Amino acid sequence: MNASDFDPNDMNLNAKRVLVTGGAGFLGSHLCAALLEQGHEVLCVDNFFTGRRGNLRYLLNNPRFEVMRHDVTFPLYVEVDEIYNLACPASPFHYQHDPVQTTKTAVHGAINMLGLAKRLGARILQASTSEIYGDPQIHPQTEDYVGHVNPIGPRSCYDEGKRCAETLFFDYYRQHNLPIKVARIFNTYGPHMHPDDGRVVSNFIMQALNGDPITIYGDGSQTRSFCFVSDLIDGLIKLMESPDDVTGPINLGNPVELSIRELADSVIRLTGSKSELVQRPLPQDDPIQRQPDITRAREQLGWSPQVALEDGLKATIGYFQRTAVTAEKAAGQV
Repeated sequence: MNASDFDPNDMNLNAKRVLVTGGAGFLGSHLCAALLEQGHEVLCVDNFFTGRRGNLRYLLNNPRFEVMRHDVTFPLYVEVDEIYNLACPASPFHYQHDPVQTTKTAVHGAINMLGLAKRLGARILQASTSEIYGDPQIHPQTEDYVGHVNPIGPRSCYDEGKRCAETLFFDYYRQHNLPIKVARIFNTYGPHMHPDDGRVVSNFIMQALNGDPITIYGDGSQTRSFCFVSDLIDGLIKLMESPDDVTGPINLGNPVELSIRELADSVIRLTGSKSELVQRPLPQDDPIQRQPDITRAREQLGWSPQVALEDGLKATIGYFQRTAVTAEKAAGQV
């Protein structure tokens, strides 16, 4: 660019350099896109265990976007203004594949990102999870509830890893006065979900589109609350931009509760599938109820979900249909 080409009106004086760990994942890729839309520079860090470059393909030509292959269990030395720590497998299928590595990612990753934030004086947000509540004994779940978690079960690597990460964040806040934000993310769905990640929405949609039996664990009466990805990303950004004294933890999720069987029925109807329901034994430590109390998010962030489940499911089904067509075309060219 020549000096004569410089236009000060093109500058975003409020732009920040933002690090997103796990930035190639389902949530991370949407967050990167939203931050770029706001005019920020974004450094996406991912080890690509569950993250996919395909989630980022529409961002790669943006000059304010950079991708780095890195595992957060190792220290990272970069210069940024804000850090969103999203790195960690989030579906049971993926985080149980290597449970020791899952715990290391949650705990060592938090230590390394907190150390980076401390050195830089950067604000840092931890993507925690509703799984820290375990199989809850109160309903809906408020942030004051300390949880009912099995520390030695097959889901413990994720549940306890995220609980320990929250501990580290608040100890850094108290000991080093570090500006932290902690979001407890409830079930989220939408485009960029991995079709084989084992999560209930992607499972049901793929089974319905393929005409396969839809697998329900237990009798399907267990409940969940599903938040569309655009609403969740809006909540994360609002939390990061909130005053320093708003540390969280803050529940981010959709408080509209429905049973797994009701979700299956909706997916069958919206896909026009003839799939039938089949029941399988309920996995160990699978929560019976999961519903966020989002009073704190409403009061402190002015946030609440806007996308209705049916609209979100239609968008997600459309994404998986387009992905399947693209895969078929690619296979035909081999």
